[in-house]
Amino acid sequence: MRTLKIALAAAAATLCFAGAAQAQDDGSPSFSFNLGAATDYVYRGFSQTDQDPQISGGVDVTAGIFYAGAWASNVDFLDSTDAEFDLYAGITPTLGNVSFDFGVIYYGYIDKGASNYDFWEFSASASAPFGPVTLGATIAYSPNFFGAADDAIYYEANASMDIPETKFSVSAALGRQEQDGGLDYTTWNVGLGYALTDNVSFDVRYHDTNVSKANDPAGYGDGRVVASIALSW
Repeated sequence: MRTLKIALAAAAATLCFAGAAQAQDDGSPSFSFNLGAATDYVYRGFSQTDQDPQISGGVDVTAGIFYAGAWASNVDFLDSTDAEFDLYAGITPTLGNVSFDFGVIYYGYIDKGASNYDFWEFSASASAPFGPVTLGATIAYSPNFFGAADDAIYYEANASMDIPETKFSVSAALGRQEQDGGLDYTTWNVGLGYALTDNVSFDVRYHDTNVSKANDPAGYGDGRVVASIALSW
């Protein structure tokens, strides 16, 4: 569930779009790489590492408006599953000052046994600047979502802003996950980022959901603060 989640996801996405913009100049392929570490791996409000630390890494290639990549992370679902790998591709066209991202991603898991974890997801995103703030929205659909779920759809609205004359930025997102055969819930996050250099960034982010204790006795969707660092080149 490729997101150094919002923290690293925001950093990785920024680098992806920057690479795509550069590649559009001559259409030649451009490669970028990323490594990350976090105190937890949170995907749409839920811990994927049994609330333990995460180590991840990935590679992206862009050519014009096209991109593709791979990303991997440790996970812990209290069974034999110990790693996740994501394969993805898409296009990032623009219309005026609106940036779009139409993509497909495959989420795969290592040593999952008979568990039905692997799934495909198709997404469409748009973002645009409004003064100092960038506003965005995403919709994602999966015909065979994670675990016992079947069809699933995810909606998200997000916003980010660089703090003028500093290396800090703030961002937030509000999402809604709906799934047949699974749990419907709302999730949100808000965080502060810091660009130490052009290649190293930090993020501290609060994640939460509206999932009840009865539906989540282990507390994987409880509110939590996650600190992360991302290295890209």
